[in-house]
Amino acid sequence: MGKFWQALLTLTTFGLSCLSAAGANSQTWPLEQRHPFNAKIQQAQALDYHPLSKAQQAWRICALVPHLKDAYWIGIDYGLIQQAKHLGVSLDLFEAGSYYHQDKQLEQLSACMKGDYDAILLGAVSPNLLEQFSEPLTKPVLALVNKLNAEQVQTHIGVNWYQMGLSAGNFIKADAKAHTPTQPTTLALLAGPENLGGTDLVEQGIRHALEGSNVSISAIQHADNNRNLYRDQLQILLKAQRPDYILGSAVAIEAAVSTLKQKQLTQDIKLVSSYFSPAILRGLKRQKVVYSNDDLVVLQGKLAIDVTVKQLEGAAPFGDIGPAIVERTTSPNTLSDLSFSLAEADFYPLYQVRP
Repeated sequence: MGKFWQALLTLTTFGLSCLSAAGANSQTWPLEQRHPFNAKIQQAQALDYHPLSKAQQAWRICALVPHLKDAYWIGIDYGLIQQAKHLGVSLDLFEAGSYYHQDKQLEQLSACMKGDYDAILLGAVSPNLLEQFSEPLTKPVLALVNKLNAEQVQTHIGVNWYQMGLSAGNFIKADAKAHTPTQPTTLALLAGPENLGGTDLVEQGIRHALEGSNVSISAIQHADNNRNLYRDQLQILLKAQRPDYILGSAVAIEAAVSTLKQKQLTQDIKLVSSYFSPAILRGLKRQKVVYSNDDLVVLQGKLAIDVTVKQLEGAAPFGDIGPAIVERTTSPNTLSDLSFSLAEADFYPLYQVRP
């Protein structure tokens, strides 16, 4: 090959690599910044977030989550794993096993605080978890998904769970007004663990949305996020009443789809999910579920790693940051572009990344 063609090939290759790098660096994630920090009612401002392309060093991050028993936290795990690999940082993830295992999560937090980690992502089993933690916080702690009440924590990656309840409640109010405007309408809630995670805030948002409407809450039942427990709750509920709507976690609504089919009540009771999952997606496509919030859990996981690394590399705390809530319905145009919503179908929970 002549010198001219060699030079041309070199310049072309260099140019393409520069364009590729520029493209990677120009990627943005559609997010929102919410104020005031950690408040129930917040104002949101749209944000085009520029993620990192590489960490400055192989930071070591500890992530603590309540459990990996459902698609929600598996989606968070998927996002954490993907971004840790992309940035070249270490990640160790530990699960408490349940929202009721506060003591176990406190032990895990202590181990991470004493261990060889640079920062901790804390998906707390309780918003007041750190009040029970007697040791000093000697490393940066960032709140992952769930609200965390502590002055030392100034970054929360996730969505506003009060807004999650408000969005689902507004859908039910509008749907009832469109289909049964003059009739009293009942809603039963199959909620998660009482006063843990985002359950309490979701319920408050639902109640606020339904004020002044023809929809009343006829029952509230709490359970750990377990399909069998929810099936039992559904049997008790349906013996006592026939609500017009049932709203619950994705796991609860998954159980409700099969229970209503068995009892031939699919056409009589509308199902609404407070968050998204593969089973809820199938339910929407098959007209078995009428609505679901989607808070883009994969994006939340990726964002959590990214902002942690940015803070370790000198950035100020990010306050309340996360994706805007997406409304999924039976309309096909609301069910596209799910790459930030669900883990890949063949993904199974992973607990460790090494660069």
